[in-house]
Amino acid sequence: MLLPAGGVGMTSTMDDINLIQQAQRHHLVVRELGEEIDLEIGPGDDDPSFPHNSLLGVQPHESSAKEHAENKLLMGSQLPNEDHDLSKAQTGKRKKKVVKRWREEWADTYKWAYVDVKDGTARIFCSVCREYGRKHRRNPYGNEGSRNMQMSALEEHNNSLLHKEALRLQQASKEKIIVDKPIYVKALMSKTAGSIVEAALRRDPHETEFIQSVQEVVHALERVISKNSNYVNIMERLLEPERTIIFRVPWVDDRGETHVNRGFRVHFNQTLGPCRGGLRFHPLMNLSIAKFLSFEQTLKNALSPYRLGGSSGGSDFDPKGKSDNEIMKFCQSFMNELYRYLGPDKDLPSEEVGVGTREMGYLYGQYRRLAGHSQGSFTGPRVNWSGSSLRTEATGYGLVFFAQLMLADMNKELKGLRCAVSGSGKISMHVLEKLIAYGALPITVSDSKGYLVDEDGFDFMKISFLRDIKAQNRSLRDYSKTYARSKYYDEAKPWNERFDVAFPCASQNEIDQSDAINLVNSGCRILVEGSNMPCTPEAVDVLRKANVLVAPSMAAGVGGVIAGELELKECNLNWSPEDFESKLQEAMKQTYQRALKAATDFGYQKESPEALVHGAAISAFLTIASGMADQGCA
Repeated sequence: MLLPAGGVGMTSTMDDINLIQQAQRHHLVVRELGEEIDLEIGPGDDDPSFPHNSLLGVQPHESSAKEHAENKLLMGSQLPNEDHDLSKAQTGKRKKKVVKRWREEWADTYKWAYVDVKDGTARIFCSVCREYGRKHRRNPYGNEGSRNMQMSALEEHNNSLLHKEALRLQQASKEKIIVDKPIYVKALMSKTAGSIVEAALRRDPHETEFIQSVQEVVHALERVISKNSNYVNIMERLLEPERTIIFRVPWVDDRGETHVNRGFRVHFNQTLGPCRGGLRFHPLMNLSIAKFLSFEQTLKNALSPYRLGGSSGGSDFDPKGKSDNEIMKFCQSFMNELYRYLGPDKDLPSEEVGVGTREMGYLYGQYRRLAGHSQGSFTGPRVNWSGSSLRTEATGYGLVFFAQLMLADMNKELKGLRCAVSGSGKISMHVLEKLIAYGALPITVSDSKGYLVDEDGFDFMKISFLRDIKAQNRSLRDYSKTYARSKYYDEAKPWNERFDVAFPCASQNEIDQSDAINLVNSGCRILVEGSNMPCTPEAVDVLRKANVLVAPSMAAGVGGVIAGELELKECNLNWSPEDFESKLQEAMKQTYQRALKAATDFGYQKESPEALVHGAAISAFLTIASGMADQGCA
């Protein structure tokens, strides 16, 4: 609060003494807009069980003579000339008050507090706890125990019960919450499209990954939205998930200790049909990532040949370093809550990061036990109790088929091209397999610690060796001990190697601006997204300006959706690899053609580096928007 500035007035020695005495009392009077507000700072009941030490690290100090002189001058200067008579009259009264200015240089002293009105009375509130109470106002050292009223009030506050509890909760949250990342806001051509992003930002300002995904899609839909204003309302409805499930997952480890993780499942949109989407077990999993993945999955499913809704979820549980028994206990506890939201006509989960055949088996076993039936299957389990024999290969193979379709339109082929692949999970391994089958030369894989490059390229025997390394939880560094022409680089990414086609298959935002520059300088001309949203917004801008053709994961990664539905609809058939690949190739071709047609229909050139990105989003959105319009406000 700011008081009207007054001229510096010289007061008598007696007046100075009176003002200093008033400063030691427990009343703070603040003048605002000509009105004087009396803020009571005591007295109150003290809690003797709490030690009187400061939790904020602010140490009380003795005021020097110079500080006393400055305080006298400051207090004298706070009274306007016309109020001098009133001030002198007040000094004769027994009720002693002190008038101070709330000044910028006092910000450090008062940063712990703010003034607000409660029940018609202005009070001092704690900036940490947002609470007002006697415990925040009581001076544990007594009325005469402190020479500086501000320091006394701060000490009093630091020793309050409410403040100690607030600090404890604040510290506990800091240990788990990662510092917020700044949100990169793209400049959009139309104000209408910009308003959609602004509304999402206002609603979910801290959900960085979700906002980034929304921006990319809205940017791709600008021409669609500008042609039909009705799509604005539909887009705003689409951006709010139909159902968000957050639940605790308690489990007991092998030592008998209890742990609690957080589970997520987001049913983003079911306009086209029942939900399908992955489960991710990773320590960084949170609601923002669950919403972003389910939003991307909704669009991906809409682009597929099947009528499906989109979902995603998982937990901040880390399966690394856990025994089979611990993982089984966690999966069973996770399914105890989630099973009631699953079913062939509701939602079926599939594999994602941290969730493989073992985890899906445990999850499905508990689901079958709780649901009392085995209708449908989770996508990804073992062949002897699921459908398609090539389900796990579908996503990786589909990426390579999609790249081949892009090259065919350029009168080129994969044979002989150097390819950089990131990640070393299931998708990455299957990408390597199919690249080798097409005659390409894959040269890299990576993990969380660095990347491995083999200048001779990988072959099927080397891929088998890589799988053994990963199955034994060893580092990719061990590969270079066997193959001399290979090298492992710590704390690095593979994008500065020389290659023609990139397959990022690790995680979201794995390619930042500097990586994109390295990628362009390495001679890369095609990027096929294996992971969802692998490029940061700054990286996307670099790739666009360099005319790098981008195949979005929304279209290129649809192979997993196709295989999952094939195994559900024709679960009694065991496809031969040839039959399965033929069906997968045909479905990928249809997806590719749908994306290209949608792009050209809205004026994007087929050769444009963003044609597939825009076309995939447009085709998926129009399919969903048509269903939402037909079904009304539901």
